[in-house]
Amino acid sequence: MPRSIAVSGPAAFSLVSVALAGIVALALRFGAVSLTGREFIEGLTGAGPEATRFILLELRAPRALMATLVGGGLAIAGAAFQALLRNPLAEPYILGISGGAAVGAVLVLAGGWVTATSFALPIAAFAGATLAILLVFGVALSANRRMDVRILLLAGVVVGAFFSACIALVLAVADAPTVRSAVLWMMGSLSGASWGTLIVVGAYTFPLTIVLLTLARPFNLMAIGEDTATFLGTDVERIKRLAYGSASFVAAAGVAFVGVIGFVGLVVPHAVRFLTGPDHRTLLPLSFLAGAGFLTLADLLARTIIAPAEVPIGVVTAFVGVPFFLVLLRKSLRT
Repeated sequence: MPRSIAVSGPAAFSLVSVALAGIVALALRFGAVSLTGREFIEGLTGAGPEATRFILLELRAPRALMATLVGGGLAIAGAAFQALLRNPLAEPYILGISGGAAVGAVLVLAGGWVTATSFALPIAAFAGATLAILLVFGVALSANRRMDVRILLLAGVVVGAFFSACIALVLAVADAPTVRSAVLWMMGSLSGASWGTLIVVGAYTFPLTIVLLTLARPFNLMAIGEDTATFLGTDVERIKRLAYGSASFVAAAGVAFVGVIGFVGLVVPHAVRFLTGPDHRTLLPLSFLAGAGFLTLADLLARTIIAPAEVPIGVVTAFVGVPFFLVLLRKSLRT
């Protein structure tokens, strides 16, 4: 992988934090409805017109905060999976999480059980993601009580392929509106963000993120080798199970409410690793902050590129993520 450009931890935290704050401010300031600087300040302080306050506080604020939560969660989950599997191409969806969520969502859409105020869609998506997590975990532990990361990876690929076939089957017999709704959901969108959904996603993301942050030292030891980590006092099997479960449910919570959004968990940890190095004590928290900024910026672009229409956010992350990853890959080949 590409060598670090050796930015110190404090400097990197300052840089990424300032960038995140600026991106969130831009996400609040700009959108389909134009706001002047004065209207923006008045809306935030509650002194402006009711319409302006509604746009800022009820539409843009929960959407921007949802982007930070989901983006940060996907990024730190990607960093954790890369450490767990010791595979630079690992990311949250490679273990079938997105496929399981998509099956749940597609089934609910095909059954016509979704209403404007219903939580049926995210609940079904989360249930599908949970099923995928349990299946992969069960297969990985089927041979013995040790979790072989190679079997874990293969199980994720196979489970993901199975769920893809299930989705194709449902869509093949569904009507055109259902197919369109399912495809749009699978391309991702933050348009349904609200303070209520934000609380639900935060209830999963924050505690599990803290758990992943506590695994930084074991991840560093496991990067040397599982035998070495065990010799130095790390309970490797417990760490692998805890890391897999925490990272999976962080990703599942985000996918359930915003749909399938790729490349965040793949690209962001690589970019942070290139900036500061492979030490997970820095990599994990910076991945969360950088992922939050990346997805918030992607959502801002999705809302404004062809305003008042909206581009699926998964399309934006792919257009940004693919070239960025190719650049990182090219740098890695030079080392």
